Amino acid sequence: MNAERLLTRFLQYVQIDTMATEASQSYPSSAGQWELGTLLVRQLRELGLTAVEQDEHGLVWATIPSTAAGEIPTIAFNAHLDTSPETSGKNIRPQVIRNYAGGDLVLPADPQQVIRVVDNPELDALHGATLITTDGTTLLGSDDKAGLAVIIEAASYLTEHPEIPHGPIRILFTCDEEIGRGVNHVDTEKLGAVVCYTLDGSGAGEIDVETFSADLATVTVRGVNIHPSIAKGRMVNAVRAAGEFLARLPRDRLAPEVTDGRLGFLHPYQLDGGVGQVVIKLILRDFETDQLPRHADLLRQLAADVERVFPGVKIDVAITRQYRNMGDGLARDPRAVEYAEEAHRRLGVAVKRTIVRGGTDGALLTEMGLPTPNLSTGQHNPHSRLEWACLDQMALAVQVIVELAQVWTASASAPTSGT
Repeated sequence: MNAERLLTRFLQYVQIDTMATEASQSYPSSAGQWELGTLLVRQLRELGLTAVEQDEHGLVWATIPSTAAGEIPTIAFNAHLDTSPETSGKNIRPQVIRNYAGGDLVLPADPQQVIRVVDNPELDALHGATLITTDGTTLLGSDDKAGLAVIIEAASYLTEHPEIPHGPIRILFTCDEEIGRGVNHVDTEKLGAVVCYTLDGSGAGEIDVETFSADLATVTVRGVNIHPSIAKGRMVNAVRAAGEFLARLPRDRLAPEVTDGRLGFLHPYQLDGGVGQVVIKLILRDFETDQLPRHADLLRQLAADVERVFPGVKIDVAITRQYRNMGDGLARDPRAVEYAEEAHRRLGVAVKRTIVRGGTDGALLTEMGLPTPNLSTGQHNPHSRLEWACLDQMALAVQVIVELAQVWTASASAPTSGT
């Protein structure tokens, strides 16, 4: 495994602006995703992989041919091309910190942006490692370009070492994961795998086995707009009603600012409009899927309460299904997680099962019938100007992929007991 090659590719990828755009009706939602996908297709072809293509939707597909005899199950690895729209991904200037000596990291272009050890205690275990940050004005994009670089480096290593026995390995790079459209055009039959692994996790030695279940709430507050000079008895101000609605949302519970672990939340994240109409978007999240309708009912009750306070206001609450906890689907094929754990054990790496207070393409793929747990890639503080990545943890993720391919091969070749 070539860590410097891994770093070079990662730095190349993050400098292509692939920020997803929720308002866009195109797929993918940004031109940069096409650009990065085209680059990856060229690199995959240079490695000698087969069935390499960028399809009409911008998705990138490829196959690492089998090196093992017999019927070995096809497995797949996935990462996404886009970055979050929450923080700019334009003009990223990555900073490489070699042999990290400890302490806080002040980002050079904005000294107010500081990666503090107190907020990132995992830094204490990374003295001597190579870290990558931005200059403090953008996100880094390790979510999920770390995953892209890890998969490409694993493909490089496996093609350079044909003596390593493995079955067919499919690679799939998706678009617009950050805005919930990552698998909109994925054909699991075309992928042809019995299991898939997303490379989109934090740190090292973690296997994400549960995600939130998720819905989107669109709250439309309709008022009556008229010139304020003649507004008496006639204007119904949707902005004021929207403010009242937001003020009534729970703040000591069911809010991301005050919840962790398995506790869900209602999160207003976007507000648009004026006196005549205001649209509020909220995400509803919970590990217990049956709680989502209750969260929606709470929003409807608050809407009814505000309508009584503001006569003439009409508030509509529309719920859009997003994704569901992948834990239920993974339980149907325990090998997906068990073999990932075995790969870590073979490498002498402590491993733990974890949960994601968010979602991955894996949650949707699992719901589609393809078990897809999520693996670590060395990314930290995603979607933030304080985002950083660890090259050493990325390199470990490459080793996990290589070992995992061998675990699946060995399991298929192992004799079965009979009566």
